[in-house]
Amino acid sequence: MPLKFKSFLQAKPAYKGGKSKAQAGVASKKIYKLSSNENLLGSSPKALAALQKNINNLNEYPDYNDQAFRLALEKFYDGQLTANQFITTNSGTANIELITRAFLEEGTECIYSNPAFGPYRGFPKKLGATSIDIPLIGPDFQLDVKGILNAINEKTRLVFITNPNNPTGTHLPKAQIDELVAGLPDHVVMIYDEVYYQYADAPDYVRALPYVVAGKNVIAINSFSKAYGLAGLRVGYSYSTPEIAQYLQTLRRPFMINSLSMTAAIAALEDDEFIKATVDLIQQEKSYLYAELDKLGVKYWKTQANFILIQPTIADDVFVERMLSEGIMVRPSASFGAPNCIRVTIGTHEANLAFISALKKIT
Repeated sequence: MPLKFKSFLQAKPAYKGGKSKAQAGVASKKIYKLSSNENLLGSSPKALAALQKNINNLNEYPDYNDQAFRLALEKFYDGQLTANQFITTNSGTANIELITRAFLEEGTECIYSNPAFGPYRGFPKKLGATSIDIPLIGPDFQLDVKGILNAINEKTRLVFITNPNNPTGTHLPKAQIDELVAGLPDHVVMIYDEVYYQYADAPDYVRALPYVVAGKNVIAINSFSKAYGLAGLRVGYSYSTPEIAQYLQTLRRPFMINSLSMTAAIAALEDDEFIKATVDLIQQEKSYLYAELDKLGVKYWKTQANFILIQPTIADDVFVERMLSEGIMVRPSASFGAPNCIRVTIGTHEANLAFISALKKIT
């Protein structure tokens, strides 16, 4: 009898990560990687110092149950959450996978809203679950709250929300989140991906924290890959109600995070100076980019994150290749549900000057 494979596992993966500089394969003297929303200021200095201090301890296993990390998170949130309400993993994406394994199986459903991060539909597929797309609506990519609530049935287990959203950079106002949370039945959990929250400054922006504190069925996703500049270490966390967090802990394997990643993350949580410098840079440079894009007549969406979504006048694949020939890496957004659009990370002023210079040459 031949081996039997689950048919839904043989489908092509729905998410394809951005290329590294080496994979880009350009012989340019200088490459500006504006395709992965990394921190172009580098990494948290406190995290780097912690890495240097602990580099000679690699012969020892890390903390078995990540208690030190979770206690540091409890402190970071000023005791609004207890250490037992945090779930730490190898990146925010790993947390999404953990959550889908916890709640989804064949015959169940989840809801997401395109344009959206690929794993929201990719991970459920690996479990045989059905992903329902209720697209964002209007010119500002707002949430179709009524559409989501109408799509929920007895098979629905998860609703994915990203705020600020990737790849659009837009945010969902508090009123919409309030309406959605109030309308969710008890058997549905809302996944609130807030990995770009440090950059959001809209007066009606809201994090997941007040909903979790209120005991709602909400799980927040966070990452150290963006503002903290630790993308290479792959470390993230989520937080939720005590009941949901305890359930997720049963799926989390021991020694999930390596000792250096954990040490760096704990140190990064205390690096307020670096976070301020990072946010200040993004706020300053996005104003510069808005002005230049306006001069060039390029369509774009104002952002609450560290990237800008633009719509060039030429085909997205041609745009990506021409920008790469000028030493600029950008990300096409068709796989995110935003065809003919390009996502551009906001970098240092030097990087942004180079981006605008290249843009002028190819458009």
